[in-house]
Amino acid sequence: MEKIPMTRSGHVALDEELRTLKSVERPAIIRAIAEAREHGDLSENAEYHSAREKQSFVEGRIKELEGLLSRAEVIDPAKLSGPIKFGATVTILDEDTDEKKTYQIVGEAEADLEKGLLNIRSPIARALIGKEVGDTVEVRTPGGEKGYEVLGIKYV
Repeated sequence: MEKIPMTRSGHVALDEELRTLKSVERPAIIRAIAEAREHGDLSENAEYHSAREKQSFVEGRIKELEGLLSRAEVIDPAKLSGPIKFGATVTILDEDTDEKKTYQIVGEAEADLEKGLLNIRSPIARALIGKEVGDTVEVRTPGGEKGYEVLGIKYV
């Protein structure tokens, strides 16, 4: 089985989500289903169908998280250095807008652009891998070619 690279904080966040789903969400759904059953005819009971749908979603997410966590390879960026690689926190300059952006390159399961966590499989991350401060990269985006300059690399 293929290992999934993940930072320590990403692993902790997924593990916490799994625990919450198992210890809070699952029991709440079971109670909701039991309550809905008490209302009688299940064929026309919207609360019952809603609870069953939510149960299906939660059980699917639990299986997904268990699979991710079982294949996780936790990488500590603080032990790394050198050119950009997984775990690096990179500051780049958009050459078109002169806007500075900072991203940490993380695994697919923990990526969240709004929090500055960039999926390692994204076009920008793939272009940045192996680069050093001062290097420029061209990234093909749906809106056309974008140029970025690497301003800083940190491993924290």
